[in-house]
Amino acid sequence: MKRLIKQILMLTVILGLVLGISQPAFAVQEDSAVSETIVVYGDALTADQKEQTRRLLEVSDPDDVKEYTVTGEDIANYINGDPNSNMYSSAKITRQKEGEGLTINIVTPDNITEVTSEMYANALLTAGVEDATVDVASPVKVTGSSALSGIYKAYDEEGVELDKERMELANEELDVATELSDKEGMDENKVSELLTEIKKEIAEQDPATKEDVERIVKEQLDKLEVSLSEEDRQLLINLFEKMKDLNIDFDKVKDQLNDIASKVQEKFGDILEDESFWEKVEDFFQRLISFFKNLFN
Repeated sequence: MKRLIKQILMLTVILGLVLGISQPAFAVQEDSAVSETIVVYGDALTADQKEQTRRLLEVSDPDDVKEYTVTGEDIANYINGDPNSNMYSSAKITRQKEGEGLTINIVTPDNITEVTSEMYANALLTAGVEDATVDVASPVKVTGSSALSGIYKAYDEEGVELDKERMELANEELDVATELSDKEGMDENKVSELLTEIKKEIAEQDPATKEDVERIVKEQLDKLEVSLSEEDRQLLINLFEKMKDLNIDFDKVKDQLNDIASKVQEKFGDILEDESFWEKVEDFFQRLISFFKNLFN
């Protein structure tokens, strides 16, 4: 009975984690030697929404930070996106010392409906963003994908050049992640784990051919017991084939990939290994079954 309940409730528990029952995945780092903080606001925000976003991102004095606005034109410029896009999700970026790692905080998890902190981290590492604390917020419900363009603009405005091909690939990675989550019904954390593990194996094995990439993808799908349609499997192969061709040095960011993987595992492990939790769940279902039995007797 307990095993059956675990299987039935697995999706419910995971969805609860994604929808914000848990706290944001990573904690904000304290660092006395960081550079000036930059905040990028979506240009679709009203004046009141922008002020609300300032409070959410804990910007008490706008004079203490550099502020920019990200527009649909920026999406077209950085990732060849739709210039007519409405931009609401905003981001605060604080660059850290080398080796500090990439920390993502989704301040409004209920309003960022598709992109998890691990998805942001994976995409930003692909784009070349390392060693930074990034806080993401939106006063309205959005997918959250447009915040990436704001982060890219912040780096651009500060004179840090990110490769456009890598930015476009990072956006494609985010699209694949959200598509797998929507279309295949995979939990967002499982998608992040899959992408991270494939990247780690690419860093380890340095595949030379497309066939090598196909093998790595298949190995990780089998290892994580993920079943995909042939079409979606090909999406993954195409994505990582492009990464291979861009010669992205994933070995350089291996520690940050390991950090992403450990955070995803924590989300799964902590609650699923809590025996007292499952005892309470089992008791609830037993009482629910008894209720229905009495109702129809």
